[in-house]
Amino acid sequence: MPQLHPRGPTVLVSSDFFQPYTFSPERHYIGNAGSLLWPSVEKPLAFSLHRVPGRDIPATMDGFRGQDLACIRSERIVFEGLDFAVAPGAALVLTGANGSGKTSLLRIMAGIARPAAGALLWQGRPVGDDPEAFFGDIHYLGHRDAIKAALTLRENLAFHAALRTTTGSVDAALDRFGLAALADMPARLLSAGQTRRLALARLLASSAPLWLLDEPTIALDRASVEAVMDAIIAHRASGGIVIASTNVPLGMDGAVALDVSAFSPVQGALWGVEESGSGSAGSEPR
Repeated sequence: MPQLHPRGPTVLVSSDFFQPYTFSPERHYIGNAGSLLWPSVEKPLAFSLHRVPGRDIPATMDGFRGQDLACIRSERIVFEGLDFAVAPGAALVLTGANGSGKTSLLRIMAGIARPAAGALLWQGRPVGDDPEAFFGDIHYLGHRDAIKAALTLRENLAFHAALRTTTGSVDAALDRFGLAALADMPARLLSAGQTRRLALARLLASSAPLWLLDEPTIALDRASVEAVMDAIIAHRASGGIVIASTNVPLGMDGAVALDVSAFSPVQGALWGVEESGSGSAGSEPR
């Protein structure tokens, strides 16, 4: 699988459209990412992307892009200067050690968390221009399966599908992941693997062009992993985009790997100095 390295020539990103960005907490920028208030800072910090004058990314460029993204957790820089671009039908696999920021990056991509710096573009437009339309175009699968225990499997999928503008077949989605025989069973009776398969079935119960998957094969047996890979192949064949994090090989043909840990700064403390005993108040970035 080809590798993506920071600030180097890649098959995904054209460096003609932006210049390298250096994170500096002492300088305040105002931009699309909005403002962020840190516990140790009395005023908000706001950031924007530094673009080369006159070289904006063309609005006609399709796909999903991130430019000079930075992430801060508990006053620690998790990654900075991270760029990616994924065209329709392509796949990007996020790799890196535990704590490198794979989950944090996916949450930023999904709009659940804000980047400390940089910008996200969907179909050539900043995500912030029409966030509702962007949210309607994505499926996000996190570590938590977001299953309602009191509802049956069929009711769970029907509930999620009803929130979307374009729906598929609930029964077909259950069948694809081997859950058809359990369709009328309360979800609280499922095993961990079955619960994960039900969460994955949401991808097929309603359509969305962009799939953001955080370790999609966790807790799955071999047959279920094959079902996930088949769904991903079909989604990409129809022009869909898949971005997935993993700690094990996924075996997606033609996918590009992005090692998130390669974008971690040498000095990770927000202000450049880490006081002894200060510790991290939050959870470890993943």
